[in-house]
Amino acid sequence: MHAIARSVTVAPVGGFRSGVKRSPPSCIVAAVAPSVRNHATSRPATNVAASSGMLTTTTVTTPEVILALQNGSDVRGVATDGVQGEPVALNEEAAFLIGTAFVHWLAKKVNKQIPELKIAVGRDPRLSGPALVSALFSGFVAEGLKNGIDVGLSTTPACFMTTITKETNCDAGVMLTASHLPFNRNGMKFFTKQGGLDSEDISQICTAAAKRCKETPGGHPVSVPDVDGNVAISGVVCSEYLLTHYSKMLRELIIEGVGAGDKPLEAMKIVVDAGNGSGGFFATHVLEPLGADISGSVFLNPDGSFPNHAPNPEDPYAMSFARDVTVNTDADLGIIFDTDVDRSAVIGKGGDSINRNKLIALLSAIVLEEHPGSTIVTDSVTSDGLASFIESKGGNHLRYMRGYKNVINKGKELNEDGVETHLMIETSGHGAMKENHNLDDGAYIAVKIIIQAVKMRAAGEGGISDLLSELQEPLEEREVRLKIKAADFKAVGLAVIDNLKKDVKAGKFEGYSPLDINYEGLRVRVDEGTGAFGWFLLRQSLHDPVMVLNFESEVHGGVEIMAKALKTWFFEKDFEDVDVSAM
Repeated sequence: MHAIARSVTVAPVGGFRSGVKRSPPSCIVAAVAPSVRNHATSRPATNVAASSGMLTTTTVTTPEVILALQNGSDVRGVATDGVQGEPVALNEEAAFLIGTAFVHWLAKKVNKQIPELKIAVGRDPRLSGPALVSALFSGFVAEGLKNGIDVGLSTTPACFMTTITKETNCDAGVMLTASHLPFNRNGMKFFTKQGGLDSEDISQICTAAAKRCKETPGGHPVSVPDVDGNVAISGVVCSEYLLTHYSKMLRELIIEGVGAGDKPLEAMKIVVDAGNGSGGFFATHVLEPLGADISGSVFLNPDGSFPNHAPNPEDPYAMSFARDVTVNTDADLGIIFDTDVDRSAVIGKGGDSINRNKLIALLSAIVLEEHPGSTIVTDSVTSDGLASFIESKGGNHLRYMRGYKNVINKGKELNEDGVETHLMIETSGHGAMKENHNLDDGAYIAVKIIIQAVKMRAAGEGGISDLLSELQEPLEEREVRLKIKAADFKAVGLAVIDNLKKDVKAGKFEGYSPLDINYEGLRVRVDEGTGAFGWFLLRQSLHDPVMVLNFESEVHGGVEIMAKALKTWFFEKDFEDVDVSAM
């Protein structure tokens, strides 16, 4: 690590101004793929209006704007021009104000003075990232921070690990990312040594930032230079964390797990689709040094315009592309990451796409072999077939709520209560393990699967898809989103669920029975005849004015039959604030 000189001036009223004297940093800016040497990416004129790493602020930063940036346990907002009708809200000024609020929140949380704190900041390749990182650090330093680490291009799990590893030992990490959302969005994920912050924590930080904004109505001009990927502020050092400490940790896990020397992947061909996000390092700095053949891997270079496909293991096109790459290169395994690598999915040899329920089943099989009898916590939309699969492997399945933080926190709670819970995973691919600090880490999940695949190959036991032979999958499935037009959308949603539950219990739907143990919305088992059973779940979205309906059926046309019955019920009840046209 090395310090980068920067002159800093703190204006007493007008906010923060800075001037830069820079020497070229030797950080991780674009070392993810050997072909990339400058993180300032070009953007196709067809989908991005701006042409530099700078932001064009088109929304005046007000207390209301800052409060609206909260998205549950994250901060998210439009951060780059380029999409008509989507003005920038998460700009340098907002980042500066959030930075000032966070550093005070953190000092109180860990019982330290601000100058004693140490904070790491990382980012994914988004075009707005460098400027927001600089503004965030500016907010920290304006309040007295003396020690910071700019980790440059990073993954969300690696950013968290800066609070764990002795080489960095940070009090907090902040990751600039908006996960799989479009190029013009960005956000912030905050971590302490205890894990990610909760919604209440983010609310406190945004409220404090909004208060600061209100107290200085003249504005907070933050002059942020066009940086090439690494901030340069006195007291802030630059660390090649992702490509040194974190990659080394993952390599050591594979070596130890396989137990076959320092080149345990020599017999394996593994392709990676990083989707131009932060995950390309996994191929070049984890797999290849261990002997894996990574030829055929795609989109390893970070490009914040995401020109090829959405970096999203849930996206059908992205999964189809990764599948084709795996099959066409005759790879033993394919891996696809989301933008910030806290999620992943895999493709088995022959093209078996393993995400959502199948990914949960695969990881459950691995975990239950290592920890017999463990509880597996999932979100609410997992299938009945998955529940039966987990039980058949000797595990206990707890189907909880949507929201990966809800799933992880429930697992942590169970462990604290003495209930062994080694896997907490949402169908989106956010998978956390007790052995890995309860951290949702797509790279760690991939490592566990790779170790299993190598062991099975060495023992002549086939491929990872063979572990899923007993998983019963639905014949049909569908998700429908019903828009709620009322301002108090949560009240409307809860009223609908309550009314439907009463009518199902009263026997107004033949063959329908509500699940007694259910933590979110209403889940109903549907007798489809001849021993087949489908189900649907109606729930209120966590943040949006929509109700979400998930269906699964074991018979042809079963989903349509359930949907028609519910649509008729909606019309009879005259819930005029709910748009059921999507059914």
